[in-house]
Amino acid sequence: MPPLSEFLTFAAVGALAQLVDGALGMAYGVVSAAMLLGLGLPPAVASASVHYAETFTCGASGLSHLAAGNVRRQLFWALVLPGVLGAVIGAYVVSHVPAMWMRLALTPYLLGMGLFLLLRGTRLKSRHDDSVPRATHPLGLIAGFADAVAGGGWSAVTVTTLVARGATPRTVIGTVHLAKCVVSAAASVSFLLHVGATHGTAVLGLIAGGVAAAPLGALFARHLPARAATLLAATAVLALGLNNVMKVLH
Repeated sequence: MPPLSEFLTFAAVGALAQLVDGALGMAYGVVSAAMLLGLGLPPAVASASVHYAETFTCGASGLSHLAAGNVRRQLFWALVLPGVLGAVIGAYVVSHVPAMWMRLALTPYLLGMGLFLLLRGTRLKSRHDDSVPRATHPLGLIAGFADAVAGGGWSAVTVTTLVARGATPRTVIGTVHLAKCVVSAAASVSFLLHVGATHGTAVLGLIAGGVAAAPLGALFARHLPARAATLLAATAVLALGLNNVMKVLH
């Protein structure tokens, strides 16, 4: 594929992934990593490339959420500090522990949480709880570690857990995105030390498409009803879990 066509392909993938991720708070890494793996890149290289791109795309998305009023500072700090620690540790471990092990560990959680959110969404009443849920610090540590090791999982773990605990979906999505920018930057530094620079065209394409689509995703999240956001998040999480199951059985 010519370099320009390849760049535009990754830009389109980055834009689509960012729209979904900006509205639901997850799936950017999954879509992007799947494309890179489809090109034959090793898992560690694919994960590194996605994290390089996410440092910029999540930064743009996070700032857009901040401007739209979707970020809660207390929740941000409760997530980002342990998340950075988990990401640094995970980036180191990924060179020694197969990523499939982490996918196997996350699959039952994703399926269970997806079903829980699906049931919750059908009964969800209008509520706004912007306090910091309990056990948010260890949640950030686990999510940061899983994200670096498995090539994704930060948003799936944090968004589903926080929304399930009653936090307002749009503020959870916005805060998680802004925190993800910092966590991705920390993971990127660690990946640079372990795997170096990766597929440049893919990274640049993902960044260009993701940054361009970030403001629209933030507005979508702001105006999407809480019940609809919860049901969509449940569907996305179930899809992630089922995708992991198919990879294991394949």
